[in-house]
Amino acid sequence: MAVSRRDVLKGVLAAGLGAGSGGGTYGFVYERHQIAVIRETLPVAGLPAALDGFRIGFITDIHRSRWVSHADVSMAVNLLMREQTDLIVLGGDYVTYGDRQYVGPSADALAPLSAPHGVFGILGNHDDDRDMPAALARNHVQMLKDARTSLTINGESLDLVGIRFWTRRQAEIAPLLRGAEGPIILLAHDPRRLTEAGALNVPLVLSGHTHGGQVVLPALGALAARKFPVVAGVARRDRTTMFVSRGVGTVYVPVRINCPPEVAVLTLQPSPS
Repeated sequence: MAVSRRDVLKGVLAAGLGAGSGGGTYGFVYERHQIAVIRETLPVAGLPAALDGFRIGFITDIHRSRWVSHADVSMAVNLLMREQTDLIVLGGDYVTYGDRQYVGPSADALAPLSAPHGVFGILGNHDDDRDMPAALARNHVQMLKDARTSLTINGESLDLVGIRFWTRRQAEIAPLLRGAEGPIILLAHDPRRLTEAGALNVPLVLSGHTHGGQVVLPALGALAARKFPVVAGVARRDRTTMFVSRGVGTVYVPVRINCPPEVAVLTLQPSPS
């Protein structure tokens, strides 16, 4: 029988890293609130010279809940806004288990986000398909639910394709790419879409979902995220670059160990031929 991420995280804490131990206490009281700004330069196949240096702010896995407060989300938003990126992308999981009492508060906490080329969002597996996107749209977030939009930047096209969590098959993703005039950035909550993106020659994929493992143990690593091709950071597969963020919030257990929350500033550059 398959073991879920929830079971792994709870099992790790029960084995001695819970709130009663030093590591668990640190992860509960301190580390889960220490949001970092991560900066990465991403090679993008086919990126025009006019888009070299284009900067994307990426924030994902908010999980607004009783454990992830308005103050936590506001800190993440303020850190990202200070970076003055050209575009902002939201990677999904704004609440946990679709909890409707936090739909409005999550969207309101994200409302100050703005960027010259807009704020775009996708849905994660914890988000419902109606209330959450509607709340974000009221705050001027352009939601991409199995949809593509084209931006014109410095006279060049850049296409954003956003897919739902449950859109998984190559045959479902391929039609969304047709007609793109510029390089494509695929916004996919689940990094397992790297397989489909690589097969479709998508230049860049931005994902979350893993929380970086949330609990990362010395020598053992991120036990709860081993099923993912990329747990956190940058990876390459043929012509496809992927970035996976550790995200802002927590899920299942309100602890982070050796895996601080983050917002990301991603600078695009043409991939060497």
